[in-house]
Amino acid sequence: MTYLKRLLALLIMVAAGAAPALAQQLPPAAPPPAATAPAPTTSGAVNPADSGYILGPDDVVEVDVLGQPEFKTRARIRSDGMIALPFIGTVQVRGKTPITFATDVGAQLRAGGYYSNPIVTVEIASYASRYVVVLGEVVQPGLQPVDRAYRVSEIIARAGGLKPSGADYIIVRREDGSELKLPFRQLAMGSEADDPVVGAGDKIYVPEAETFYIYGQINAPGVYGIQTGMTVRKALARGGGLTQAGSEKRVKIFRNGEPVKVEMELPIKSGDVIVVGERLF
Repeated sequence: MTYLKRLLALLIMVAAGAAPALAQQLPPAAPPPAATAPAPTTSGAVNPADSGYILGPDDVVEVDVLGQPEFKTRARIRSDGMIALPFIGTVQVRGKTPITFATDVGAQLRAGGYYSNPIVTVEIASYASRYVVVLGEVVQPGLQPVDRAYRVSEIIARAGGLKPSGADYIIVRREDGSELKLPFRQLAMGSEADDPVVGAGDKIYVPEAETFYIYGQINAPGVYGIQTGMTVRKALARGGGLTQAGSEKRVKIFRNGEPVKVEMELPIKSGDVIVVGERLF
C-alpha cells in the first residue's frame, strides 16, 4: 500500500510539471470576433446615366424609399418646378440633378422623423424639359431630348441623318446666341474636338444645299449641290467629266445672268450656270 501511494504521488508530480510545457506547445486561443461595423448607407440612389441630367418642368420622375412602398410617387414636374411628395409636401425640383434631389428628399424625411435612415431612389420616367431642336434637311426634324451628353453627330443620327438635298455643313446655334458652322465630313470623321457636345436649348440646322447647273458637252448634265471649296474643275468632275467632244477652253459660266471670266480654280457660287462647249476640229 505504501508503495502504491508513493507511485501515485510521483505520477501527480510529473503531470504537474509537464502541464506548463504542454501549454506552451498549444496554439493560442483565437480572440473573440470583433463586432462588424454597420455598412454605411446612402440617402440617395439614381441611375448613373441620369446622374448629370438637370430636372425641369414636364419631366416625369419616380421617387421611392427602399422598403417603404407607401412613399412611392410618380409625378410630372409642374411649370413652377415643384412636385408633391408624401409626408413632406410640395418640394422644388427644377435645377437639381436626380442625385441632389434624392439627397434633399432623404434629408427632409430624416429631419421630419418619418424615417431614421431612408434610402431614396430617383428615376426619370420621361424626359421633356431638356431637348435640342433639329431643323432643315434631316430625315426626321423636330425635338430631340438630351438625357445625357450628346455630340452633334449623335443628334443628327437620331434625326435619321442628312437628306441628299442637305448641305455639307451643319449650323449649331447655342442658347446664348453664338453659332458654329461644322463641316459634315469633319464632324463624322474628325476628333472629339470637331464634334462638340450639344446643350439643352441648342438649335441644329442643316440648310438646303446651294446648287449650280451644268450642261453641254458633259457626261452627266444636271443640277448639283455645291460642296465647300468647289471650283470649276471640281464642278466639271461632279458632272462626270467632259465628253470626247468637250473642251475646257470652251467652258462658259453665267452668274446672275452675266458671263464671268472662266478659270479652272474659280470658286462656284449658288446659281452658277456652266456651259461646256464643243471643241473645234
